[in-house]
Amino acid sequence: MAQARDARKRSRLPRSARRQQLLAAAQEVFVANGYHAAVMDDIAERAGVTKPVLYQHFPGKRELYLALIDAQADALVAAITGSLAGTENNRQRAHAVLSAYFDFIDGSSDTQPGAFRLFFESDLGNDPAVRERIARAEGVVTATVARTVAADTGLDRPRAELLAVALSGAAQVVARWWLANGRPVPKTTAVALVESLLWRGLSNFPRHGEHQLPAC
Repeated sequence: MAQARDARKRSRLPRSARRQQLLAAAQEVFVANGYHAAVMDDIAERAGVTKPVLYQHFPGKRELYLALIDAQADALVAAITGSLAGTENNRQRAHAVLSAYFDFIDGSSDTQPGAFRLFFESDLGNDPAVRERIARAEGVVTATVARTVAADTGLDRPRAELLAVALSGAAQVVARWWLANGRPVPKTTAVALVESLLWRGLSNFPRHGEHQLPAC
């Protein structure tokens, strides 16, 4: 009895640590099976806890899934924000944004391999709460990139946002294609190729204070 009590004490984690443990286990199950095929029993087993423990932290599968979407959204926003804050050189900024998307999708940042699918390829994508979370995160990314573009070029907000969507959209679509096709070239080569393509267009915009392009 004493040994069993000691084992239970050792297995107890602070609530925040237990929550992270459960999220990590759930992420593995959701990535492997998708939302609809995942079951709470498998998540509890993967985490090494009982179902009652799992339900103490998350009242249901949907709430657990939404918590993971929130975590992925935060990770993506942090990666893009950090990539822009690291330099004032615009080509390096473009490179950093592209690299952030490739790392996020490749699972080589703070995310597990395949975790991006919860955000970009969710089989619960029609759920209003999922759509709202994804749209909010994409809006933050667009606004963050657009602010940098506007401050540097002097373009108005709509034009800056259009360029921001073009940059981030190209980055995530190409990175997903690259991964789905078995990483046909090294990641650094893929980033450099897309950077070269996008920079040919972005470099045509003058820096703020220089001769501005005519309004279209």
